[in-house]
Amino acid sequence: MITLDKAQKALDASQKKALELGLAVSTAIVDDHGTLIAFTKMDGALTISPKFAYAKAYTSATLGMSTADMAPYAAEGKPYHDLNSLFGGELTTIAGGLPVKHGGKLIGGIGVGGSADVSQDATCSQAALETIS
Repeated sequence: MITLDKAQKALDASQKKALELGLAVSTAIVDDHGTLIAFTKMDGALTISPKFAYAKAYTSATLGMSTADMAPYAAEGKPYHDLNSLFGGELTTIAGGLPVKHGGKLIGGIGVGGSADVSQDATCSQAALETIS
């Protein structure tokens, strides 16, 4: 289980990394059902960034993979083709979403959105994950 205390520490880690990179991002922490535990939108983050962050967290939490790792499976002819249009657009393959596991069990997800370079979103997600794991 991801406690609120752990989720808040993860948010802090994501924001700290974003500041180091000169970014303003949104970060979402969800449980294994995709229910929001904690969220933050930094001052100056893109208006759409909260939706990106939540979609990335939700996708990773419910499918158990990083969003970046899902991209090859979403190509035409692959099992998750058209993933982005399923469930009203709640799922995404854009980098920045990571599953949270404890003892091999999926317990939630982290999503970061807001950078023009999604590898930076992924870097912020990783910083958040390291505080929870």
